[in-house]
Amino acid sequence: MLGSEGGVGAVAYRAKSRARPGFRSSERSGCGRQSLSSGPLVRRSTTIEYRYLGNSGLQVSALSFGAWVTFGQQIDDDTARALMRRAYDGGVNFFDNAEVYAAGKAEEAMGRVLAKEQWPRDSYCVSTKLFWGGDGPNQRGLSRKHIVEGTDKALRRLQVDYVDLIFCHRPDVNTPIEETVRAMNHVIDQGKAFYWGTSEWSAQELTEAHEIARRERLIPPLMEQPQYNMFWRDRFEVEYAPLYERYGLGTTIWSPLAGGLLTGKYNDGMPDGTRATMPEMEPFKERFVSDRASRNIEKVRQLVPIAEELEYSLAQLALAWCLENEHVSTVIMGASRVEQLDDNFGALEVAARLDDDVMERIEEVLDNRPAGAPDFR
Repeated sequence: MLGSEGGVGAVAYRAKSRARPGFRSSERSGCGRQSLSSGPLVRRSTTIEYRYLGNSGLQVSALSFGAWVTFGQQIDDDTARALMRRAYDGGVNFFDNAEVYAAGKAEEAMGRVLAKEQWPRDSYCVSTKLFWGGDGPNQRGLSRKHIVEGTDKALRRLQVDYVDLIFCHRPDVNTPIEETVRAMNHVIDQGKAFYWGTSEWSAQELTEAHEIARRERLIPPLMEQPQYNMFWRDRFEVEYAPLYERYGLGTTIWSPLAGGLLTGKYNDGMPDGTRATMPEMEPFKERFVSDRASRNIEKVRQLVPIAEELEYSLAQLALAWCLENEHVSTVIMGASRVEQLDDNFGALEVAARLDDDVMERIEEVLDNRPAGAPDFR
């Protein structure tokens, strides 16, 4: 059984050792955090890990914080500020957003927090994603017009002079990829963004973007923001596998808890007031109420004894599982309460205890490891 669309054809890429190059741990502090060591990774409750974003020199915290669903609609500004402050004080240096989140209100809410906190601008990274900027014909998609104008609007909402990362939120079949590559190159040349990337682009589309950039001596996409979790694996582990080494692709993964399914809160039915009941989650309804959802929930129940044995929560186990993939640059957390973030930070400690035996027990429960390449000899 496969965890996502069903693609096969390559060996799953997962970490074999915790002493991996390119990862650093740093003491938790309020701002201006600096890496202390380039040696083997050590995870403690007082440290957070920083990873290089792809083949760039930019370091992002292994756990980051995003505004999807919550900011601008589910929570007020005071809660948003408390969450971002908790994340920042915990060592998070990357905050993710998009023009479509709450129709721009999520960026406005994050911008108000950034304006109030006045953290040193070089102590954090912030992103936006462009595609759905409005209902007009040129307010969506990846045309040069929308990319340039959408960037300016996002900067005003976020109250920053530039974003560190800017993403093409989805591929645009109606705009030539070369036009998009040139537009993103222009935005970076103008100093409005430092790095650009994609979200849910196919490996073929990413390859085309890189080849165009190479041919035209433009800046290629550095990172992808794909969905990745215990139940959604194939694109990340199979389709993108050649791109990690070929292009040094970085990743900022979303939905590591499968919309909350991997927290265990749906094990006994659909509770009121959760993300799954919000209108914005309608496209993802199948993951909560379907035959497939029922099978996944049963797997979550079987993961409970593993989490209990480690003396950590299911959410921490699921986040740690994502962190164990060496191609994950950062895991984007989402939360509506500070207590949820407190729990999520425990994933850094869990990851230190996910040895080969534990990982294999998890695989036996999931039963969805992507298949390797067929041997026709």
